[in-house]
Amino acid sequence: MRSSPRPFAALLAALALTAGLSLIGTPAVAHSDEAPAATEASDVSIAADTYTWKNARIDGGGFVPGIVFNRSEKNLAYARTDIGGAYRWDQSGKQWKPLLDWVDWDRWGWTGVVSLASDTVDPDNVYAAVGTYTNSWDPTDGAVLRSSDRGASWKAATLPFKLGGNMPGRGMGERLAVDPNKNSVLYLGAPSGNGLWRSTDAGVSWSEVTAFPNPGNYAQDPSDTSGYGNDNQGIVWVTFDERSGSAGSATQDIYVGVADKENTVYRSTDGGATWSRIPGQPTGYLAHKGVLDSATGHLYLTLSDTGGPYDGGKGRIWRYDTASGAWQDVSPVAEADAYYGFSGLSVDRQKPGTLMATAYSSWWPDTQIFRSTDSGATWTQAWDYTGYPNRSNRYTLDVSSVPWLSWGASPAPPETAPKLGWMTEALEIDPFDSDRMMYGTGATVYGTEDLTSWDSGGTFKITPMVKGIEETAVNDLASPPSGAPLLSALGDIGGFRHTDLDAVPDLMYTSPNLDSTTSLDFAESSPGTVVRVGNSDAAPHIGFSTDNGANWFQGSEPSGVTGGGTVAAAADGSGFVWSPEGAGVHHTTGFGTSWTASTGIPAGATVESDRKNPEKFYGFEAGTFYVSTDGGATFTAEATGLPAEGNVRFQALPGTEGDIWLAGGSDTGAYGLWRSTDSGATFTKSAGVEQADSVGFGKAAPGASYRTVFVSAKIGGVRGIFRSTDAGASWTRINDDAHQWGWTGAAITGDPRVYGRVYVSTNGRGIQVGETSDSGGGGTDPGTDPGTDPGPEQPADAACAVTYAVTNQWPGGFQADVTVTNTGDAAYNGWKLGWSFPGGQQISQIWNASHRQDGVKVTVTDAGWNGTVAPGSSAGFGFTGSWAGSNAEPAAFTLDGQACTVG
Repeated sequence: MRSSPRPFAALLAALALTAGLSLIGTPAVAHSDEAPAATEASDVSIAADTYTWKNARIDGGGFVPGIVFNRSEKNLAYARTDIGGAYRWDQSGKQWKPLLDWVDWDRWGWTGVVSLASDTVDPDNVYAAVGTYTNSWDPTDGAVLRSSDRGASWKAATLPFKLGGNMPGRGMGERLAVDPNKNSVLYLGAPSGNGLWRSTDAGVSWSEVTAFPNPGNYAQDPSDTSGYGNDNQGIVWVTFDERSGSAGSATQDIYVGVADKENTVYRSTDGGATWSRIPGQPTGYLAHKGVLDSATGHLYLTLSDTGGPYDGGKGRIWRYDTASGAWQDVSPVAEADAYYGFSGLSVDRQKPGTLMATAYSSWWPDTQIFRSTDSGATWTQAWDYTGYPNRSNRYTLDVSSVPWLSWGASPAPPETAPKLGWMTEALEIDPFDSDRMMYGTGATVYGTEDLTSWDSGGTFKITPMVKGIEETAVNDLASPPSGAPLLSALGDIGGFRHTDLDAVPDLMYTSPNLDSTTSLDFAESSPGTVVRVGNSDAAPHIGFSTDNGANWFQGSEPSGVTGGGTVAAAADGSGFVWSPEGAGVHHTTGFGTSWTASTGIPAGATVESDRKNPEKFYGFEAGTFYVSTDGGATFTAEATGLPAEGNVRFQALPGTEGDIWLAGGSDTGAYGLWRSTDSGATFTKSAGVEQADSVGFGKAAPGASYRTVFVSAKIGGVRGIFRSTDAGASWTRINDDAHQWGWTGAAITGDPRVYGRVYVSTNGRGIQVGETSDSGGGGTDPGTDPGTDPGPEQPADAACAVTYAVTNQWPGGFQADVTVTNTGDAAYNGWKLGWSFPGGQQISQIWNASHRQDGVKVTVTDAGWNGTVAPGSSAGFGFTGSWAGSNAEPAAFTLDGQACTVG
């Protein structure tokens, strides 16, 4: 249930402000230009079982540094993320489709997208420059991916250097550009002093433009020796002046932005044969963006004194007249008043002279967006002070579709909740619709469809336009036997209690708010008891819940704690063991009012609990397994010879004392999957599992006597997500090549209530949920799994009664109230009510519950606070809906799969 992330995974979560719906249409599949490696022969079933995949919806959760509209086809747009791949806009559903889920384990770095380019000559063509880090953290070189079917399939041209989708300066761009007149010609600005590159065969091959004179010289932190902050940010954008070419002939005038404060803009007037610094340009700044308004001949630059995306002090906006060669400072504020850099930049292709820009690093009190309708001569801004600290906004911001964007905050003016944004380096006006604009933030994509109300003195409405983008980095997952089906531990936004996998949660964990949750656990026999730990600027780093994560309270902590580490809850919730960063392993009884150092176990060890014996806890560090039989007070070293290198994750089997599975290792040492049935005294390596990185358990298969085991592993020469229903004797791959999501090694768990369901962590593509169509699966039978303790306390017979009443009805619409009564002798600890509408009715709004509707089938889930229903008590909810033809009441209801009486 917890993870000690690989170094690169931890860095991704820390350095990117990051990470649901099913794929729309055909999933993307990669086709490498190089022949794939041969697959080793094996008895394992490497053909994927029939699984469907979707995200547990969160909507957003990470930095979106780039949005690209195609300029020749309406409604064709793409978005890039720093670690979570690329997406294409689906206008029919007003949502985004993921395009790079096929990226595999070995090339995980290709999930970082440094630039996108959409071909205006042939809109079917799209290109992505991929690679996450330019230093040693990313083992693979970068590549330019090309697709001739809008991202449904791809081919790759591997570059002789790395690209940095998650490096400093990633909000600048776009580095990749297609010639708008001769689309076989592309340019790519490279980092790390690698210069400017060009392809003349539509991205198949690339070569350096040796005539380009300046590879850049700016680094965020030259003193950093890691290769991260001290990397030369290089060439950061390429812009064509399409007026200087004609269809089929290469564009002659090309502008290039360089990370060099004294020489930031270059131009070629002969199709890239020669280049020169444009005289008279501004100095002392980096040009984050360069956008040409071809109708007016103006090239606009947004400038900052740093490369972003977090920092930025001074900034300016300059305009270059390409006809006269004149430069002019058209900044919306005086230089002395600019405490942020400018970055986001777009021109209205329908209204020459109209442009917008963002103050990307204005963290407090809010970001700012500027708009000019006269080529930058005058500006208005999204909000103004009306007398400090009060402000007047030209916009309304409705986050009801993604309510957690408020962060549950109630700040004092001039701050607001939710904020207009931060890290706003991407802003684009739809080239076909002056009313539509989208912009990226550190957590979401916002947009409007009535932008021109700005100019008429009215207010325009901003809403999240992020559905489908799932960008969270997942550190840990837990699926309790009752209550919410899933609890998540996420980088940057903490994590959520997921009561409905298809609905966006209302709010992340609070009290305390943790920047990133590193580990969480629940008490196996008392799943209302939950603990989580994580990173924050100051104490506390730990929180407890007694209602399955619905509400939290802060815990105390040992002295010296600097980070979350890992945490474990006793099987009955009577105590906890915590291995935080900055302090050694500690234990406590109760809810952590005081902590006592554990003995016999080294600092930094990963800790877990036995899922049967509340006095037994386990630890692992550097190849040695540790066991405590006194609630974590003392540990004894037991098994050795386990992986001494790499990351190791282990889990104890629910319902059985001392049954432990351990996954991990490294390519240079022991690597695989091990099992112990004697509480860690000895371990046996699983034959045939070449590598394994995370392990978890789900509901046993029908007729099976052992819980289903899930692993992220390499078996039979194939990397993937595997399932075993016979305690590891055989394995079946359950994902496929279209669903790989890069690195999946942080956490995996099955659902103890639904056979076959699995939750998979990713590092930038959120929480993946797999469902089997196996005939033995389906349903949410909460009864006892073979060989395990009982699950949630739900009645086996018809221990429920439902009343359904239409309380109001009008032409085409109605309101109904529903009451669920517990007629059994055990409490409901979370409930899910199902029915089918006989007349095709559709629910439009619901209160005191959440719902999912598929055709006539409806599933309603408790709202959390009303999930516990004592015997003889009731829970109620209401909804409004639509009907046509008839509005007959449902004839039958089920509660968690069991039939209810109706009356």
